[in-house]
Amino acid sequence: MLPSEKLRLELSAITSLSREDLVGRWERVYGHPPPKGVKRPLLERAAAWHLQAKHLGGLSAATRRMLRTSGDKQYRIGRGETGTAALLAGDAPNGSTANGTGAAGRKMSPISPKTPPAVGTRLLREWYGRMHVVEVTEDGFMFDGKSYRSLTAIARRITGTHRSGPGFFGL
Repeated sequence: MLPSEKLRLELSAITSLSREDLVGRWERVYGHPPPKGVKRPLLERAAAWHLQAKHLGGLSAATRRMLRTSGDKQYRIGRGETGTAALLAGDAPNGSTANGTGAAGRKMSPISPKTPPAVGTRLLREWYGRMHVVEVTEDGFMFDGKSYRSLTAIARRITGTHRSGPGFFGL
């Protein structure tokens, strides 16, 4: 039997596993039980991904490096007991504790804040039927012909209430 056929058979067998077997696989891979309320489809997908990673090699070194250094990600990537990459976060629902360590004792730390959008980027946000356009400049942001140092100030001007500017514009 070819390795690809063996993998296909193992993947198709995942759907016939009991929930207890799927939970057992999760515990072996992640080192702790799944979060409360995790549905069966997620357990099946996690088992399938790890099975494929075992057979095909998982994430490439370049992908792990990109995820580790990406300003677009909120959490760092660490290595689990199985050698596969896993997202790590101090407050993630993955068995982490209040002191910022995971169930397996790995230190988990958030990545630095996101990098601002590139100069010249236009941010669009519709609010109560009106489209608001913000342009990113070297000195900050331009909105309605006026320069602002932060998106939060622009969000406050648009909504009349305090809001996270990056959140308001979906960054």
